[in-house]
Amino acid sequence: MIDSYKHKGMRRRLVKILMEKGIRDKAVLNAVEKVPRHYFFDNALLAHAYQDKAFPIGEGQTISQPFTVAYQTEKLVISPGDKVLEVGTGSGYQACVLLEIGAKVYTIEYNKVLYHRTRKFLPTMGYQPHFFQGDGSKGLPRHAPFDKIIVTAGAPSIPASLVQQLKPGGIMIIPVGDHKRQKMLRLTKVTDKKIKRETFEYFSFVPLLGEEGWK
Repeated sequence: MIDSYKHKGMRRRLVKILMEKGIRDKAVLNAVEKVPRHYFFDNALLAHAYQDKAFPIGEGQTISQPFTVAYQTEKLVISPGDKVLEVGTGSGYQACVLLEIGAKVYTIEYNKVLYHRTRKFLPTMGYQPHFFQGDGSKGLPRHAPFDKIIVTAGAPSIPASLVQQLKPGGIMIIPVGDHKRQKMLRLTKVTDKKIKRETFEYFSFVPLLGEEGWK
């Protein structure tokens, strides 16, 4: 795997596009500039690697649009050392961005094929999140609580299990809606009994599968 000056230049151009679209967090922009997104693409598809768009990765899933990754990450307000649960590993690109910021990442993937593929691939890039396979809509109760939770699939409603696994003061970012589009929500757990809810733009994600997602 080669990360050339050309690739780095393409990432710098991508970062400029993200800034033009409203991403301001320097830690997020720096992380996007560091992660070699072209490693997730076949050589024949290299031209697509640094375009601001999603791309199919098989199993009915996509590698997320860079803007979406940056947007969700910025809304999470990550601090180095934060313990973060990522629901929906997918290609692993989002996990790499979180790791570059300094988060301790626990990532869970529903699809077994993607889980095995990504668990094998990310360490070859030098990224080592904690990998799990299973129903991410129920979180990872054995490893809770988490400082932050990021859900990278569209949910029909907010999974109660995930809210329970947030620390007081913790933040969850999750797209909620139907199969076509979802509203981005940010939940801040003020106390165990009080949740602050903020609503942002519409996005379109693959569905969150599982007991507390789309069954």
